[in-house]
Amino acid sequence: MNVALFIARRYFFSKKKRNIINIISIIAMIGVGVGTMALIVVLSVFNGLEDLIRSLYGKFDPEIKITPAEGKSFETEAQLLERIRKTPGVALITEVIEDNALLRYNDRQMVVKVKGVTNNFFQQNQIDSAIVDGDHHLVRDGKQFALIGRGVQYQLSIRPENPFTPLQFLYPKAGKKTIINPENAFRQLGIQAGGIFAIERQYDDQYVFVPLTFAEELLGYGNKRTSLEVKTQDSKEIDQVKARLQQLLGPGFKVQNSEEQHVSLLRAVKIEKLFVFVTFTFVLLIASINIFFSLSMLVLDKQKDIAILASLGTDPGTIRRIFLTEGAIVAFSGAFIGLVLGGTVCWIQQTYGLVSMGMSTSVVEAYPVLMRPTDFLLTAVAIILITLLVSIRPARKAAALSIRENI
Repeated sequence: MNVALFIARRYFFSKKKRNIINIISIIAMIGVGVGTMALIVVLSVFNGLEDLIRSLYGKFDPEIKITPAEGKSFETEAQLLERIRKTPGVALITEVIEDNALLRYNDRQMVVKVKGVTNNFFQQNQIDSAIVDGDHHLVRDGKQFALIGRGVQYQLSIRPENPFTPLQFLYPKAGKKTIINPENAFRQLGIQAGGIFAIERQYDDQYVFVPLTFAEELLGYGNKRTSLEVKTQDSKEIDQVKARLQQLLGPGFKVQNSEEQHVSLLRAVKIEKLFVFVTFTFVLLIASINIFFSLSMLVLDKQKDIAILASLGTDPGTIRRIFLTEGAIVAFSGAFIGLVLGGTVCWIQQTYGLVSMGMSTSVVEAYPVLMRPTDFLLTAVAIILITLLVSIRPARKAAALSIRENI
């Protein structure tokens, strides 16, 4: 029989002579429980936001993106493209030309990002599932169309169903100096709006997709490309295919997977999550101070019991374990309640979405929540360390009590 656990459990459930010890123990348990619940909920919200960011960018970004290490464009040759296609694991390649241009519609205008893509572009992303009006196909019945973001549509009041008012794109001609008519310094090209997409405001407010041939003519890139987007045969082998492409292309190119394309944003979310974890761990530490006070008062209340145990031959290590176990029972009871409540709150939010984002333009109505076992594990480890930290001094004090003075 574990003597330390048996006595600690009796101390925990029995009424103390000094009622204040019971009150402080309950306060400590509640504090640990509330802190644990809050930590689980907040960490799960950060997980949900991170997962939401990945899912949103997954609709727009390729599995692997090839860009020049220097400059914004590079020359493409049929031989280079063929070598990339023959790389093990590569399913298809999309050629991309992307640059800023001025977009006019009726009497309104704005600067947008024009992204010219080959016909297989929509085979490697989910933009077609984000269409809110019209069609995502850029070429239909031999006619070219543009796919515009919902934010661009709102700002320019674009009506895709109106075939009589095309979009007018203007791009500066290379080598043009100051001339009498400023419009002659721009290359101008028109195209009909064919569809509207809505992914995320960062994209909706500035992107317009057009066929690659249209972008070549408008921007004057010729056989230059700003990037190549690659889809793999097996999404589980993205890192292996990325390594093969980097070895094939050499240091003149950057080969990035989806996370590396947004490494700054994802790192910022992870750093914020780390700071939140550290902050709430300090909150748990402060809440656990009550465990220190309750144990210290329990040692004073049980001095005679401790002296009797010592006189019966109980070693100081066992006495220390009694009070360490007592502190653990108080902390772990609160932590267990907190973990259960935190998990329940997260499940309710996942299932019913009770807490709204409060923004009509948000891509999700309720706060995203994602529970991960590692968060529960790290929280439990933090509580164990905090419990040891606040319990060790009262336990040592109990083990050092004098038998003669307390019997």
